[in-house]
Amino acid sequence: MKKGYLYIAVAVILFSSFEVVLKFIAGQINSVQLTLARFSIGFLFLLPLALHTLKKRQKHLDAKPLGYFALLGLTGIALSMPILHLAVNYTDSAVVAVLFSCNPVFVTFLAFFVLGEPILRRNVAALILEIAGTIAIISPFHTRLNLWGVFLALLSTLLFSVYGVMGKKKCAEYGGAVVTCFSFLFGSLIVLVFILITHIPAVAQALIDAQLPAFSNIPIFAGYTLENLPYVLFVSAGVAGIGFCAYFLAMEYQPASVVSLVYFFKPALSPVLAWLLHGEVVSPNMLLGIVLIVAGSLCSIIPGILEAKGHRPSALE
Repeated sequence: MKKGYLYIAVAVILFSSFEVVLKFIAGQINSVQLTLARFSIGFLFLLPLALHTLKKRQKHLDAKPLGYFALLGLTGIALSMPILHLAVNYTDSAVVAVLFSCNPVFVTFLAFFVLGEPILRRNVAALILEIAGTIAIISPFHTRLNLWGVFLALLSTLLFSVYGVMGKKKCAEYGGAVVTCFSFLFGSLIVLVFILITHIPAVAQALIDAQLPAFSNIPIFAGYTLENLPYVLFVSAGVAGIGFCAYFLAMEYQPASVVSLVYFFKPALSPVLAWLLHGEVVSPNMLLGIVLIVAGSLCSIIPGILEAKGHRPSALE
């Protein structure tokens, strides 16, 4: 139980720092190119641990689990991540980031139908508080929202939620490191194929005509320097490798609906990190959102901690 919360804490810190660290290299590397780098480096970083876990559990990967991991990579990395980047083309990145952080809403209900995890009253209370916090941060009455951008952001969120819930199904059998590592492998391979396709002249021109030049002739190695390499390694080995591994390791100890709260902490912690590292101002509505999100997350997590100590808060269930 305690390990589960430790892994959640690690994932929260690393995931929340992603956009903040990324700002140091903004505009230097294509977003899809960085997706390839993040998850391929993350795969290499996790491979020794994954192989050790397979040996320890006396498991072998044949066509069936590899096919499952390929489906995970397609859903959570090759589709969800580029669609998320595409959403930023149509609406504010802050709105996209906050909408993506709403995936616990999807996970809670998907976990109920797919994994049979119960929806407790405290889960519902947490979701209400966290949705209220998210709305406060977005401030929809003072933000011009592009509906197409919102749709793409929500589609990306749904796909990533499916990735998390389906990934948990294999965590108990193979371990979080194995699930993360091999979904990264197949996700990276699919992204690489997509990048190569964008170099076909007809495809490249079609993307340019569709006002999507960032998805045309996507580079693979261009843009990397000794100055930005530490940041690339952090968002790859650190955020993607350690962060995602901690995310799935937490699922070995906690329900998917609780682990997914990582993404509700993210819009609360990210502005604080942005203030510390970049001096960005935390507005009153964002501060209100942070308070509501933290309250909602604690509403879901604290009863679990009390239960682990033998105090069952039945009124919250």
